[in-house]
Amino acid sequence: MERLGVGDLARIERRVVTCRRCPELRAYCASVAREKRRAFASETYWGKPVPAFGNEDARVMLVGLAPGAHGSNRTGRPFTGDASGDFLYPALHRAGFATGSKAAHRGDGLRLRDCLITAAMRCAPPQNKPTPQQLRNCFPYLLAEFDALPRLRVVVALGSIGFAASVRMLSERGFTFDEKRPRFAHGAEFSARNAHRVITLLASYHPSRQNTNTGKLTRSMFDAIFSLAAAAVDGVPGAVSRSPAQARPSSNRERSASSETR
Repeated sequence: MERLGVGDLARIERRVVTCRRCPELRAYCASVAREKRRAFASETYWGKPVPAFGNEDARVMLVGLAPGAHGSNRTGRPFTGDASGDFLYPALHRAGFATGSKAAHRGDGLRLRDCLITAAMRCAPPQNKPTPQQLRNCFPYLLAEFDALPRLRVVVALGSIGFAASVRMLSERGFTFDEKRPRFAHGAEFSARNAHRVITLLASYHPSRQNTNTGKLTRSMFDAIFSLAAAAVDGVPGAVSRSPAQARPSSNRERSASSETR
């Protein structure tokens, strides 16, 4: 894929939705869409690659793993229609990055503020386990989205696969880390530098049901991540050196109207 630039998220979305780099994944997503889950039997599934949710004004990028078979693969929007989204969007709302806390479908009116949500994979993989080759096939879309966000200041990686993709994305674009090899750990923070541009990378456990139901990821732990993200975006001195335990959840303040999007 050629390097795209500012204003190109719509073009990237069209390419993602029509992508056929992994025929086996397209077939799997289509079969799930045909067979459906009983609870959603009356719905028409999206059943194809899921594009990012956000716009070029975003200063925060969230990088997840992949669409859920009966979540994003059904609704066509990241983290929408499943338990992970039921945990994520309330946290974004509390931090001021979303206009609401409920995500049901692409036309529900929910908008993001200063934030874009994407993933390392755009198709739902069987057993939620993408192969290394499938991740490589999807990676150019993540790079293209990075290039389309000139104001980006913070990357929040949700889970170890999202973290690995984020580190690779920044490295591919010439950023270097203070640490030789950034390692995933919940609450870990890293500074990536390229000349005078600095991007903060924050790591969080993925808001999967497995993590949230077991208490591995709690509401306060997740709120602390987005409090740190908000502080880094707003340029609070010393924000990058604070630990999640020291961070207070940010208020649900208004962000600029120009950075709201579906």
